[in-house]
Amino acid sequence: MGKERWLFDHTNRYQNLSFAIAYYRKKRHLSQEQLAEMAGISRQHMGSIEAPNMFRGLSLDTLFNIACVLEIEPCILLKFNPEM
Repeated sequence: MGKERWLFDHTNRYQNLSFAIAYYRKKRHLSQEQLAEMAGISRQHMGSIEAPNMFRGLSLDTLFNIACVLEIEPCILLKFNPEM
């Protein structure tokens, strides 16, 4: 067997994650700056995470911190579907 290379496109997943974070942040009446401070990241990083066309990755620690601040399980953010 030769070396096969897998190609993955997670564009929709990153978009849904950014929508989910923004949705639950707004539901808790938090600004990006407030959520960023509480989650231990910069406001600029928070803005890039929520930007649906930036597809900026984030660490699991950051995802877990955001979920804790939003008082939801991380899986809720990962399963979010704005079309539902």
